[in-house]
Amino acid sequence: MRLIAENLGGERGGDTVFSGIGFALRDGQALVVTGPNGSGKSTLLRVIAGLLPVAEGSVRIEDGGEAFPSIASACHYLGHHNAMKTALSVTENLRFWRDFNGDGHIGVEAALETVGLGSIGHLPFGYLSTGQRRRAAIAKLLVSHRPLWLLDEPTAGLDKASEGRFAALMTRHCEEGGMIIAATHLPLGLDKAEELRMGLPSPLWGGSIREAERGGGLE
Repeated sequence: MRLIAENLGGERGGDTVFSGIGFALRDGQALVVTGPNGSGKSTLLRVIAGLLPVAEGSVRIEDGGEAFPSIASACHYLGHHNAMKTALSVTENLRFWRDFNGDGHIGVEAALETVGLGSIGHLPFGYLSTGQRRRAAIAKLLVSHRPLWLLDEPTAGLDKASEGRFAALMTRHCEEGGMIIAATHLPLGLDKAEELRMGLPSPLWGGSIREAERGGGLE
């Protein structure tokens, strides 16, 4: 499976935020998107996820087969908001997302244990601390299998121990053939990830990334 962006552009409020972005991400690869506030990191993820329209160019999944014919069917999107109902218990929230997105490799209880919340699944989501809420949202990635993870500041609110636990989860996802695109201001512990730096007059690219019109490409 490959995720391919060609000459991709995005807008926010009618204004161009970025253009000329190109990359090809294959099974097992991760791309970390960095840059100052307002440079378009979140907009890029939303465009890839289909939450915002493509302003120019294209982005697509190839070789996803019948299971993942489109980006929408292949991706988990974890944004700034956790997308959980505060009145429902943590377990009820995760069961909803499992039923909505399909089954994963592990069940709800095992996912909660994995993120360190095994003893509080019965609590309403609204009772949780900021860090606990983020860990519960991360558990959504585990209860339904999607090969592409689109992550926007995924470690916001996490302590060091939880950051390390999540880094291990991301590494394992890639080792099992998954793909990750993560927008972040902080190191994520993805040592082999390529880097896309946005919002710079002269873009700097890591690994095998080449310069495009106002962005770059991972080849």
